[in-house]
Amino acid sequence: MTARTSSETARVIPEATVARLPVYLRALTALADAGIRTCSSEDLATAAGVNSAKLRKDLSYLGSYGTRGVGYDVDYLRYQIAREIGVTQDWPVVIVGIGNLGHALASYSGFRSRGFRVVALLDADPERHEEVVAGVAVRPFDDLDAIAHEHAVAIGVIATPAAAAQDVADRMVAAGITSILNFAPAVISVPDGVDVRKVDLSIELQILAYHEQRKAHEHARDEVAAAMGGEA
Repeated sequence: MTARTSSETARVIPEATVARLPVYLRALTALADAGIRTCSSEDLATAAGVNSAKLRKDLSYLGSYGTRGVGYDVDYLRYQIAREIGVTQDWPVVIVGIGNLGHALASYSGFRSRGFRVVALLDADPERHEEVVAGVAVRPFDDLDAIAHEHAVAIGVIATPAAAAQDVADRMVAAGITSILNFAPAVISVPDGVDVRKVDLSIELQILAYHEQRKAHEHARDEVAAAMGGEA
């Protein structure tokens, strides 16, 4: 009987919990920056915008890091979450598409402080080549394969127009990139083993518009009900 590898015995954390761990990490970082060294589950839940029962259940997948009557050591828990989600190491990232959005992403200072290092900015437009954004020169898209191999890039960001997104994704996969953050307003297809996270700002705005419309309807209904009650 062969010994089981660490990956085979690793615990499985639900996707919903994984999605909340970066939120907890951000909240813990804010508490640490404020000089707070310990916090209760209620304090951390409030800072993260979740209920304390959900937070405790999420953290139970990581192990037992709280002390009854004391709470959580902010720095220690922050390290444990960062280690769990893999941002205690330096992840090389490439961004493809240096238009307005790509330019803004390349200039975002939060990448490095959160464990990500932009190693290359790529664009198919020759007029953008040799442009420097946040200290990184824009290079031809055809350099993707060489850059991915040179820096062992596993994460790629697509910030191109929709029409180019699938081709960029295909080229990323061929270059060995196995995780893609897609900002293009298009659905991309990738093979098994490649993870894609899609960020569509227009959809998020439309969702907010729905909630605003619902609130306006509820407000109008309440006004009508109040008026009818007044007449009575």
